[in-house]
Amino acid sequence: MPRTERLDFLRPTRYVSLAVRKLPEVEQAKTLMTEAMEWSVFTWLFRKGTVREVADAANAALDKLNEATKSHWSDEIKAAYRASSRKDANTDSHPSINAEIEQFVQKVKHADDAARSARQEAEDAFAEAERQLNTDMAREGCRKALHQWELDLKAIRCAEAVPASSKSPR
Repeated sequence: MPRTERLDFLRPTRYVSLAVRKLPEVEQAKTLMTEAMEWSVFTWLFRKGTVREVADAANAALDKLNEATKSHWSDEIKAAYRASSRKDANTDSHPSINAEIEQFVQKVKHADDAARSARQEAEDAFAEAERQLNTDMAREGCRKALHQWELDLKAIRCAEAVPASSKSPR
């Protein structure tokens, strides 16, 4: 079970309470990636499987938390998010969607897209580092993975900040 700390702060329009979770899988992966930035080529060769496993576990934990967070959204927000995800580059607003909800959905979608893009960049960096047996590229992959996990957590925090008027009853 993830450890939860609560951050409370006042927004001009309403009071919001966000749960910030410390996922053990992510904390373990951050520690390993930070350590791995100092590894030699031989250490990388022997430990790359561990790095992959730990990174995959962190990504799975973040995906699960993201999904759980969004499962608490109201049907209206879920529908707006799905519609936003289906839209191409068209940024026209939907007249039937509350402006506050649309703004929330766009913010979450932007955060999700940034995290997804960062994840792909980290994956690509590690793949190229492995292909070339290049520790500098592996270090860059570590930096990108650390950045990606921060973006994933930011996207989850963003998804937790549901507009007060549309919170799903629990």
